[in-house]
Amino acid sequence: MHDNDNLTIERPTFVTHLECAMEGDHYAADQVHNLSKAGKPLLVRYDLAGVKKALTKDALAQRPGDMWRYRELLPVRKCKDIVSLGEVTTPLIRLPKLGKKLGGGEIIVKDEGRLPTGSFKARGLVMAVSMGKALGIKHMAMPTNGNAGAALAAYATSCGIKTTIFCPADTHEVNVSEIELQGATVYRVNGYIDDCGKIVGEGKAKVGWFDTSTLKEPYRIEGKKTMGLELAEQLGWDVPDVIFYPTGGGTGLIGMWKAFDELEKIGFIGSKRPRMVAVQASGCAPMVRAYEAGTEHATRWEDAHTIASGIRVPQAIGDFLILRAVRESKGFAIAVDDDKISAALNEVAREEGLLLCPEGAATYAAYKESLADGRVSKSDRVMLFNCATGLKYPLPPVTRTLDRHKPIDYAQF
Repeated sequence: MHDNDNLTIERPTFVTHLECAMEGDHYAADQVHNLSKAGKPLLVRYDLAGVKKALTKDALAQRPGDMWRYRELLPVRKCKDIVSLGEVTTPLIRLPKLGKKLGGGEIIVKDEGRLPTGSFKARGLVMAVSMGKALGIKHMAMPTNGNAGAALAAYATSCGIKTTIFCPADTHEVNVSEIELQGATVYRVNGYIDDCGKIVGEGKAKVGWFDTSTLKEPYRIEGKKTMGLELAEQLGWDVPDVIFYPTGGGTGLIGMWKAFDELEKIGFIGSKRPRMVAVQASGCAPMVRAYEAGTEHATRWEDAHTIASGIRVPQAIGDFLILRAVRESKGFAIAVDDDKISAALNEVAREEGLLLCPEGAATYAAYKESLADGRVSKSDRVMLFNCATGLKYPLPPVTRTLDRHKPIDYAQF
């Protein structure tokens, strides 16, 4: 086995068509698509009976440990179109001290900050860009709160696709800088991410770029789906009892729910499913409001604000898919306050030595609340998703100093 076998050995491919997530009508594979005729996301469908014959657990175990090991369940057909910066299998980190402290079940963090560009956005954008390359797209544009733009810039630059990216004016400087440095042209916009998305949508006809917004192209969800494939394999082809997922556009939550269905149909797992929990911030919680109201769609959240910028998405085009996954899994949607997110970040770092991003910290805060109010039981094995490295976000200042020219009071240490 060579470390790049997944990128260089041709595998059989099984994509049959694309399907409107709302209406169910079919669209041809291997053609450029955005939304369906109904204005809804398109889902990639596979010949899963063919996958079942072609792929075994033993064969999978012999492949290098990156997300391209699942090629039979991915849309990129040819090795020459794969754009990769090293999409490693992300580790599962146990939090035993906090589990004991809270008196709950096993707490596991899937740390997506280990991926290229430091976030789970790499999974979705590597797939979107690879398919863009395969389909001959020359210019991609997107709105971003930071991490998705960085991933698009990096992957598109690596294969020569032009990128134009729009972000809210208050996006963290490190995100704006890395987007520009990695080859994109980035603009700050005086508005939210959906305001940026309107600019991208209007520019599609006027500029000719491809709209790479969340769920407005079919393939980011296939990249994010690998979180579910990977997680099940890491747990010995089992699933956790509960998944707490930081939810803005919700691509990963939708993708994992799709992954578990596909894994069952190829015989890799049974019918057991994790309860899917959509975690939002109290200052931007459209999914929580829709879940509690019992509606299928979420209205726009006005005056959105939170320190967890990655989940500051006032309105998501995949709202009905998020809510379906939550309800079908007997999960729920929960919002947590910013002060609890900050406290959670601090607690996990100081107790376990794991630096979460604010969005990841929101999942721990949500777990604590859910354990306390009984929505999660003390025996549940829970999976928290840390979607990016905490190093990309502002950290608390340290002002403590020592003067080496003066006597040092060693009793203070």
